[in-house]
Amino acid sequence: MSVLFYSCATYCALWLTWLGVITQRLAARTGAPAPVPLPTSLPRVSILIAARNEEAALPRCLASVRALDYPAHLLEVLVGDDASTDRTSAVAEVAMQGFGGEFEVIPIAENLGQARGKANVLAHLAHRASTEYLFITDADIALPPTWVAAMLAHATPRVGTVTGLTVVQGAGALAGWQGIDWLLSLATAQVATDAGQPMTAMGNNMLVTRAAYRATGGYEALPFSVTEDFALFEAVNAQGYGFRQVFGPGVRATSLPMRSWGTLLRQRLRWMRGLDALPRRVQAALVLFSGYWLALPGLLVAGQPLWALGALALKIAAQALLLRVATRRAGLPMPGAALVVGYEFFALALITHASLSRLFGPRGVDWKGRRYA
Repeated sequence: MSVLFYSCATYCALWLTWLGVITQRLAARTGAPAPVPLPTSLPRVSILIAARNEEAALPRCLASVRALDYPAHLLEVLVGDDASTDRTSAVAEVAMQGFGGEFEVIPIAENLGQARGKANVLAHLAHRASTEYLFITDADIALPPTWVAAMLAHATPRVGTVTGLTVVQGAGALAGWQGIDWLLSLATAQVATDAGQPMTAMGNNMLVTRAAYRATGGYEALPFSVTEDFALFEAVNAQGYGFRQVFGPGVRATSLPMRSWGTLLRQRLRWMRGLDALPRRVQAALVLFSGYWLALPGLLVAGQPLWALGALALKIAAQALLLRVATRRAGLPMPGAALVVGYEFFALALITHASLSRLFGPRGVDWKGRRYA
């Protein structure tokens, strides 16, 4: 029992130290690249939005596009309607009436090369786009007015992708826990990215230059992946382009939360499929990060319930400190104490349910009414 106790206690101490280092580096912005001034003559840019059955969410997204603090005549907005069975195209047309820039809804009826699903829609939109900067977002996203200019400020020569910060906001505890989960995960990834380690990209808040996109052959040349944003990110990096991940209010997009446990579970199962493509060092870090909960029952089995309770309290306190730093840097209010404490049990329930479903559930993933192997 003493071996088990010392092993679990040592693991908890190392985990807390690791989280402390992440918090300190996030606060210090160690290695974070500085933006550069925009040229006097602003470039035209393309905004690509893949949409399938998004009549409820799309007007909010397009309203934020219209509110961008960037000259409308320099914006080309392309919505790809992926065989929607609702009024996606109609509500998009209504939402963009009188828009001062270029706007088009493009029906997607065939596959390009290996592209499927969302990747196929974006492949079509990239072919139709006529600018050198491809801004990619989702129909359930609201963009900040400064989005285009703030992202362009990091698109220096030889930088192929720029990823902004996406947060989840909505009413209720489930939405609040999703918001905490996203912010903690992206804060951890930000520290690694600032240190020069490529982690991932967010396909709902992403800029890819046309030169970098073209160098990969486009989505139609990439193997199918349910995490198409990460596949493109990796392909761009493989072509020798640099990357930027920006963590701040100027690029902070807001995502709608998953409204039910079932839809949230399906989202996480889809993401777990994408973990298989992550570098081994990243997978190892995720295992290390998720293993803290295993140490707590280890302390209980070792006959140390007070140690287990103390380790849990320290975990909550350490993550609350990271969350405070992350919210300040993102320009967001700190969640309430009840949400912060409850998040621990939400995260445990979600990872347990998702892991069991991955092991014993049906193969493949559901996305927008389609099933992919």
